[in-house]
Amino acid sequence: MPDMLKRLLRSPQGAAGVLIILLALLMVVGGAHVAPFDPESISILTRYKPPSAEHWFGTDQMGRDIFSRVLVGARSTILLSLLATALAMVIGSVLGTASAYLGGKFDEFMMRTMDAVMAIPSLLFALLIVSTLGQSSMNAVLAITIAFVPGMVRISRSVALAARQQDYINAAIARGEAGHYIILREMLPNILAPIIVEATIRVAFAIMLFATLSFLGLGAQPPEPEWGLMVSEARAYFFNAPWMMMIPGLAIALVAIGFNLLGDGLRDVLNPRSH
Repeated sequence: MPDMLKRLLRSPQGAAGVLIILLALLMVVGGAHVAPFDPESISILTRYKPPSAEHWFGTDQMGRDIFSRVLVGARSTILLSLLATALAMVIGSVLGTASAYLGGKFDEFMMRTMDAVMAIPSLLFALLIVSTLGQSSMNAVLAITIAFVPGMVRISRSVALAARQQDYINAAIARGEAGHYIILREMLPNILAPIIVEATIRVAFAIMLFATLSFLGLGAQPPEPEWGLMVSEARAYFFNAPWMMMIPGLAIALVAIGFNLLGDGLRDVLNPRSH
């Protein structure tokens, strides 16, 4: 693990990704504690204040401090995106590995089902789910999870097919091990590297998708300081106070880029040909 971290930090994209993600995680953990103002405190006298020494990122249409809202909003935006990606990774990797191991009709049914779901764009599919279930952050998480599962199934199945031919799997079958034991204890631990890389990159898409749902009013609901919702609320005031939209938009973009860079760095580190 220390060697892998050293190799990751030696690559420019890996080091940049780690730095951005560390800053984002610090915001998630300590944002609410270091925020200088209450993110939901309304002050009519301080509306539309530009960035200054008192309000680093300015204030919004209700006089709320944008710096405090960005710090506190990191928790919902990043954590919920991580949760959706983690759920999709767990479900998708188990289904994909089981499909590769069992083969036959189960594999055919699973892959054709995943192909049918993947034919629908992720955003459209998430919109359909949230519209059906109702507007809330957790419904948005569920929608993103379901939208991401097919891609994770295909990735995990592709690497599990190679693992299925290995001697240690044949030995486990010869010992009479149960199918669920072979899938969960023998195959999955040995194919985690490409799955983790894929999941890391998908966090970036989850952040943007979650922000998009909130922007459309289908994710986080006011007055929650969620970044996508902040951008949505600032649309009407862009020409009067452009910082209201630009700052949370930049936060979304920066964190998404950070996870993409981290995923690229991990891919290089975990690729045996690069050592």
